[in-house]
Amino acid sequence: MLRLGRPSDIWFKPALSVIAAVAPPNLILLALGRLDLAMYTMAGSLCALYAHNRPYAARARVLAWVVLGMTAGLAVALLTASLTSDAAVLVTVGALLAAAQKALCDATRLGPPANVVLTFISSAALFTPQSLGQVPGHLGLALAAGAWAWLIGMAPGLLRPHGPERRATAHALNAAAAHAATDGPGDGHARTRAAAAAAVHAAWQTLLAARATESRRALERLVVRAEIALAAPADTDPKRLRDWARDLRGTGPVPHPGDLVDDDELLGVDAELATGRPPLWLRLGPLAPIAARTALGCALAGYASLAVGVGRPYWALVTAASLYQANITLTWSRGVQRVVGNLVGVLAFAALVPLAHLTQAALVLVCLALNFGAEALISRNYWLGSVCVTPMALLITEFAQVQDSGRLITERLVDTLVGAVVGFVAAVAVTNRRAGDRLGHALTAAERAREQAARLLAEPRPAAGALESARRGLAAALVDLRATADAASGEWWQRALPEERVVAAEQSGHRTLAATVRRQGLLLDRDASTGAEDVRR
Repeated sequence: MLRLGRPSDIWFKPALSVIAAVAPPNLILLALGRLDLAMYTMAGSLCALYAHNRPYAARARVLAWVVLGMTAGLAVALLTASLTSDAAVLVTVGALLAAAQKALCDATRLGPPANVVLTFISSAALFTPQSLGQVPGHLGLALAAGAWAWLIGMAPGLLRPHGPERRATAHALNAAAAHAATDGPGDGHARTRAAAAAAVHAAWQTLLAARATESRRALERLVVRAEIALAAPADTDPKRLRDWARDLRGTGPVPHPGDLVDDDELLGVDAELATGRPPLWLRLGPLAPIAARTALGCALAGYASLAVGVGRPYWALVTAASLYQANITLTWSRGVQRVVGNLVGVLAFAALVPLAHLTQAALVLVCLALNFGAEALISRNYWLGSVCVTPMALLITEFAQVQDSGRLITERLVDTLVGAVVGFVAAVAVTNRRAGDRLGHALTAAERAREQAARLLAEPRPAAGALESARRGLAAALVDLRATADAASGEWWQRALPEERVVAAEQSGHRTLAATVRRQGLLLDRDASTGAEDVRR
């Protein structure tokens, strides 16, 4: 749980973006002597952390929705704070907001930092003294900073307009190369196959969210090559895939696979573009148990914090909200990481606070450095990023006035332990029986997708693009099956999972994928008739 991994390929992008988004508003407020307003500008500035893996056309929309969502949550919190000071009511509203933010972020697949930053903003605002007349001005500051964060998020597109698509394609090529280089049918082969399938699927989602350009078309050809390597690893040269991935770095021309002479292999893309995602309310339905866990856990954590006399129960609430992952096993891991990171983080705060207390300018600069450190480290492991997040959150409370450091440390330690323990107990109490149902639906979808592809393989002349669409639909169904199986296997108190059926569906599905690749003639050194023989086997 605490092992450090490799940093994200783009760790520096959110790290630099948050500095560029936070620094100007904070320095302006510092010059005006109104650093007490920094909490509201930081609410908007922290939106710069989102959507760095999205194409710029999609990023513009996602960032706009993040800013609006952040402002909506902040508005509810500030209005509530201006109408009541009852701590129990404030905790209840914070828990309901946290559950809504968790469900919406998961349903829309917003990506990191997901709901945690939004919940931190709204929960802290609930416990900030407020009058009704101040609310519009404070929301205006947040929106202005959010608009600046939007510009920061979009600015890299001026220099590298296709950067996200190139990175996603390179990742798919490298993952496919790793799978092709793995020998044998053992666990290692299955793991690399699942990782490569997920990377290829993610690359397609990225490309389909981008504008239709010649560059995107060239990248689609490379993703097809990654798909082919996934379907038929024995016929693949891993070095060639890695060379293409390396060539995608920077702003040079997109490499063109020499053995693809036309665009027949891309016939299914237009059909996939025309297929919309399910409505939001349908995506929210399966997330009801996770939302219930979040609401119950956050509320109980906040009430428990109040019961032990801590003055900032929103820290316990945010700790609980940060725990909830796709299943109980991952939630336990995140709880351990959160506690370890916060314990080390309060030690870092104790070491940094003398420097931060020198001047308000020093306080702002230390917080900026911690912002950068959090984003630079969190992709290696969540606990390591928390080592920077914790002292930063403690120092932000001193923007309005200097506080007793010993009391802050004590309250943070108590709230961390209360939030982690109570939050996990709530996760255990609210079982997720729907995980087994979702696995059954994913199995059925994968088996139907395989049967559809097999029927087309049996036809002498399938309709143009039909086999390609069936192949991509089967690939997506297999990715969803693996993700759903992983999520369900980490839950407790449910009926036995059909593990053998899952393994059989994955094996037969990938064999059918290989058959469709050969039938389409995408492997030039294999006979097309091999595909029909493979699917019969």
